[in-house]
Amino acid sequence: MTDIVLRDIDPLLAERIKRLGDARGWSVHDTLLRVLEQGLHACEGHGAVHFEDSETGALEAAIAAMEQVPSDPGFALIGRAGAPPAPPEDEPDQSISARFSLE
Repeated sequence: MTDIVLRDIDPLLAERIKRLGDARGWSVHDTLLRVLEQGLHACEGHGAVHFEDSETGALEAAIAAMEQVPSDPGFALIGRAGAPPAPPEDEPDQSISARFSLE
């Protein structure tokens, strides 16, 4: 395999590569190789995510199954944000206002 040599690399970029390798337990050589491979895949696909056929089928099946979950007051509301409930009218107004002055 060809050795990887980087010249005149930005010190911040070199530090990022080192931190990534340290976090994953990779050598500098392995880190550079993995970053180059993944970067090449991203550039070739213009950053788009591509799934294998088996992954696409599994994702489509999962989405279809979730679409069949009936709307109910519990499970079907998970992950859906609704409007916050209105405060009961019998509670005092605790908002801050300039009704009082200390002059």
